Order: sequence, then C-alpha cells, then structure tokens
Amino acid sequence: MTTVDARRPDAVRDGIPAPVSRPADRRTSRTGSGRRPWLGLAYLAPALIVYAVVVLVPAVQGGYVSFFDWDGVTPARWNGLGNYAAFVNDPVLRQAIEHTLVFLVFFSFLPIVLGLVSAALTSRKDVRGSAVFRWVIFLPQVLTPAVTAIVWKQIYAPQGPVNSVLRAIGLGALAQGWLSDYTWALPALGLIGTWGAFGLCTVLFVAGTQAIPTELYDAVRVDGAGPVREFFAITLPGLRGHLAIVLTLTTLGAIRVFDVVWLTTHGGPGTSTVTPTTVLYERAFANPDIGTAAAVGVVIALVSLAVSMAILRLSEDRSR
Repeated sequence: MTTVDARRPDAVRDGIPAPVSRPADRRTSRTGSGRRPWLGLAYLAPALIVYAVVVLVPAVQGGYVSFFDWDGVTPARWNGLGNYAAFVNDPVLRQAIEHTLVFLVFFSFLPIVLGLVSAALTSRKDVRGSAVFRWVIFLPQVLTPAVTAIVWKQIYAPQGPVNSVLRAIGLGALAQGWLSDYTWALPALGLIGTWGAFGLCTVLFVAGTQAIPTELYDAVRVDGAGPVREFFAITLPGLRGHLAIVLTLTTLGAIRVFDVVWLTTHGGPGTSTVTPTTVLYERAFANPDIGTAAAVGVVIALVSLAVSMAILRLSEDRSR
C-alpha cells in the first residue's frame, strides 16, 4: 500500500498526481482599467467639455441672472427673489401655470389612456390593418412642430374641415374660428397635443406588451378571466416600466410646450393660451425683462427635474 502525504503538493492519490496549486499571476489580476484609470475619462473628456460649455455654463449663468432686474442693456440691479415672487404676484404667470395643468390632461392623461386601450386591442390579437393603424397614429412624431402648427391652423380655420363637417351635419351654428375664440382656443390646442402624443404612447405600449410572456395570458384565461381582468392583471403591471417612460415624456412635453402654441396663437387671444415658455420668450425678447425670463427658465428646469425624479422613484418603488 502506498502512503500519501496530503501535505505535499505533488502527492499522488490512486496513482494520479494531485493538482499543484500555484500562486496567482499578479499580472493577470490587474485589468486594463486598473492600470489606466484615467483612460476612460480621457475618452469622455471632449464630450464632457462640450456639454459643460453648451449646457452647464449657460444654466449657471441663467440662474445667476434670475436674481437681477435687467433688461439686457442697462446695468443690472439686484432683485433677490423678486423675480421668483412674480409666480405668485403676476397674473399672467399664474394663468400660465393654470394652462399647464390643463395641458397635462391633454398632453399626458388622454394620450396615455388612449394608448393603453389601443395597445390592449391590437397587441394580443391579429387585427387586420393594425400595422397601418400604428403607422398612421405615429405619423405626428415624424412631423416638425412648424408643419403641425400650419396643418392644424388650416383645420381649425373658419372655412376649415372642422367647421365644414359641422355645417354638413346641421351644426353650422357651432362653427367658429376655434383658435381665435377665448374660450375654445386652449382646448383646441390641447387636442393637438393629444393627437401628437397618442401615437408615441401607443407604439411604446405595443412594444411593451410584446415583451410580456404569453404564458401569463394563457394562465389567466384558464382561470376564466375576461379581457378587462386580463388587462388589469397582466397587461397593465407588465407595462409599468413603459408607463413610467411615457408619463415622463408626456408630462415634460406639457410643461415645456412652446412651438405649437407660439406658431398658432402666440399665447392669445389675449392671454387665453399663454404658457410658462411663451411668457419666457416674451419677457426675454419682446418686452425685455431678462431677470424674470431667467427665473421662469430656472423654475421650468427645476420642475421638469423634480417630475422626472418623482416618476422614476415611484416606478422603482412599485417594481420592488
């Protein structure tokens, strides 16, 4: 019988030499990033410099200017928080905030609801023409804001398609210049926002439903679940991440909307369609009040950041 010394690295067990352990090669333990920790920063440096010059520096300058009373020409005078107090004291800014809340319904709530319904109806069944339907409703995302504004100005014109349809069905008394009416101008612009965001919501939700395992739907159908229960039990929870993305995009779109409003109504008639961004533009260029314009920009940026972080936090908490 052969005696084996387990303490020897070259010991032989049953005639087979035991593996010899060797100290790890120090060279293999050092990765490229460990040898050159600055290499990644060197690659990112050009982009970071451009971002700092184009975004960060102007942002800091805008925040600094927001504390001054300045028309862009004469010497600036320190105003402290006076420009920010305008959000409470200035009736135009208060009205702009109220209009933003209305736009949240048209730009975010309605498109999300319609997008969820469209995704639920077309994603799990082979509906004829569903691809064409998605292409048509996504078309507004391809158009520029200028084109969108021109098209809808023609649609809402006194002799446009909307009034022509009303006259054709015997409701000619309701025909009017929708964008020039103090009462209807804001809802009319809101419908443009709904039309523009509806396609984006639908496409993102359809993509999300395609990632949901079909076994989950089969399981609830075996339990006798109908389409409504199937939607709330499987589809809606499965779209939680996509819902957070869509809610962020549409909410920020409502807060920062400018192009369509300015190109169609210029915030009018009167102040019926003013938004914080149109007020910012007017205070900065039409009636120079650079300090107030900078304060409006800072508030819009902070609110957009807070909304994004809140939505992200809520989506993370729900997914745990």
